Amino acid sequence: MIWMILGAVLVLAGAGCFFLWFEDNVLQLTRYQVRAEVKNRMKLVQLSDLHDKQFGKDNRRLYRMVASCRPDLIVFTGDLVHDAKNISPAIEFLGRLTKLAPVVYIPGNHEHRSGLYSEILAGLKTQGVRVLADALISTQVCGNPVHILGLDENQGSYEAYDLRKRGEYRYRSYDALFRAFEQKEGFRLVLSHYPENFAAIGEPSYQKYDFDLMLSGHAHGGQFRFPLFGAVFAPGQGIRPSYTEGRHGERPALIISRGLGNSSFPFRVFNRPEVVEITVELPAGRS
Repeated sequence: MIWMILGAVLVLAGAGCFFLWFEDNVLQLTRYQVRAEVKNRMKLVQLSDLHDKQFGKDNRRLYRMVASCRPDLIVFTGDLVHDAKNISPAIEFLGRLTKLAPVVYIPGNHEHRSGLYSEILAGLKTQGVRVLADALISTQVCGNPVHILGLDENQGSYEAYDLRKRGEYRYRSYDALFRAFEQKEGFRLVLSHYPENFAAIGEPSYQKYDFDLMLSGHAHGGQFRFPLFGAVFAPGQGIRPSYTEGRHGERPALIISRGLGNSSFPFRVFNRPEVVEITVELPAGRS
């Protein structure tokens, strides 16, 4: 009887370990369709919150999944590195992605915390990655004029939530930058690490501006997700957060990546690492 109990415990422990490994390491591709006034269909791939994670040697599995999407543009929405012990592999990985499509990057809070913020951004630029830190660029993607506003809010993480509850934290105003952005003709894309800024009360409340799509990360899908309950916690949002994954709104729309790596928690639950593929095409009935 004791041996049967011990065997059952070992089986359950093994199954639990496999589940946690699976949730941390098996990539999931999530597809979205966005309708906009564009001339030609284009495909975007969003990556976020790598935190130095490796999916196979030199991130080969992640690279292959991105390549399988045949992207026209790749964006990375912050937290490329984690503890900055060795920033080169993550920087070189984004550099390899430029062979597939142009890559646009914005910083996250972990780049600021690393103490190597300037070195990370300079390294990415030498790899051919377009770095946006409170900047706006205009480009062409599949014959479409595309304008990208990349924000570097640098809000911190758990501390931001605690300070804001006490009324001591203040968001930076991007009103002037958004007003200039609104004047651009074409597909308007916002990159912001912090999804809660999309519909915050008062400032910044980015959804009040005129643009097509905002892409964010940071929340890690809530790290732990449970059926019926949803996400457990997200920095900047607290318990049972509203903005941790998926699509929110129509125009402007917000799409949140669950991210790829982990931060304070060493594992995920019902929340696999995610690559986001977004197809942008004409509204229904238009050709």
